[in-house]
Parts: sequence; C-alpha cells; structure tokens
Amino acid sequence: QVQLVESGGGLVQPGGSLRLSCTASGKLSLSNIMGWYRQVPGKQRELVVNVTTWGETKFADSVKGRFTLSRENAGNTIYLQMNSLKPEDTAVYYCNRVEGSRTFWGQGTQVTVSS
Repeated sequence: QVQLVESGGGLVQPGGSLRLSCTASGKLSLSNIMGWYRQVPGKQRELVVNVTTWGETKFADSVKGRFTLSRENAGNTIYLQMNSLKPEDTAVYYCNRVEGSRTFWGQGTQVTVSS
C-alpha cells in the first residue's frame, strides 16, 4: 500500500504565496505519476499539475506561470509552490499518485485565498 502525507495550505491574501508538500511512503513503484488536484464543493476534482517519473509536467491552464512543481527524495516528495494566488484558487488540494492501475490520494489540505 502507498500512503501520501500532505502538508502546507492555509489562509492567504490575494497575491500571496503558499507551498504544499506531499511525501509518498510504503511499497512504491519506480514508475509513477505524482501530482496535485483540487476540488471545490459542488464541482469535480480537477488536475492542477502532475509530473511523470521522467520529469514531464502538465499544468492546468489556470495556474500556468503562477504555480511551480519541484520534487526530491527520488521523486517521492513533491512540492507545489503557489504564487500570485487568486480567490478562485480556493479549494481543497489533494496529492495524487498513480502507479500503473493503482491510484492513491492524500487526505487533502484546504487552501483559502481571501482578504
């Protein structure tokens, strides 16, 4: 089994920054895709960004140029640096890891952008 532990999140004013982190542990596969999704009440969970084992990233258009993704620990820890935050970035952010046919989720962390 794979566990994903998230940290970061909180309340920030518009234009501010936050950093989220996610660490995967357990029986890990070398081949994987890790990333972040977000969800607001009443809407589907949407992709924010993900990264493959080989370093290929995919960002949602809404966050391009504002959010960056980095990783360490052989790619099993990822960081989401969120800059120039907007109220519409408010959501619960979930860490995600895909290994073949298996998908794992973190518990979610709340990000609120408000003055």
